[in-house]
Amino acid sequence: MVSILEEKKGEDILLLDIHDIAIFADYFVICSGTSDRMLKALADAIDEQVTQNYHLNARIEGQPQDGWLLVDFGEVIVHIFSPDRRNYYRLEELWQHGKVLLHLQ
Repeated sequence: MVSILEEKKGEDILLLDIHDIAIFADYFVICSGTSDRMLKALADAIDEQVTQNYHLNARIEGQPQDGWLLVDFGEVIVHIFSPDRRNYYRLEELWQHGKVLLHLQ
C-alpha cells in the first residue's frame, strides 16, 4: 500500500502499528494528497491494487471534497487527507503510542 501511495505522489506517508493499542485494526497508513482529484486517485489505486493482489474488498468512506477518505481493509485502515484536514484531525497525535514503522516525507 505504501508503495502505491508513493508511486501516485501521496505525501507525508506514515505507516503506524496500532495492534497493541486498538482492537479494530492492526495498522494505520496515513498520507496526504494535494487536491480532491488526488485524494480519489490515491484511494482508487489502493483499492484496485489490494483487490487484485489480495482479493480483499475495501470499504471506502468519505468524499474527496471533505478532505478525508478512509479506505478500510479490516486489519489495515488507510487515511487519505488533504493537508488542512490532516492538520485539523491530527491522527498522528491521537495514536502517538502506536509504533511508527515507516515515515516518508
